[in-house]
Amino acid sequence: MGRVEKGVKCCVSGCHNEAIRSISADKVKSAGLRTESEKRAYLCKEHYKEYKKKTKKDKMLEKLRYKG
Repeated sequence: MGRVEKGVKCCVSGCHNEAIRSISADKVKSAGLRTESEKRAYLCKEHYKEYKKKTKKDKMLEKLRYKG
């Protein structure tokens, strides 16, 4: 059983919702979200959606770069 299943809270400063995903804190910080953790960042549904929107272009460029 992981931390998300145990009911950890969202790591974005000012948010106290239940987390649904665990992502590397470096990736979350590079997307522009302010986190309080150093290794893993736990995101709630709203902040995970925001993270996906901000990293969509980067993921697409990486995919195209390695496809060729």
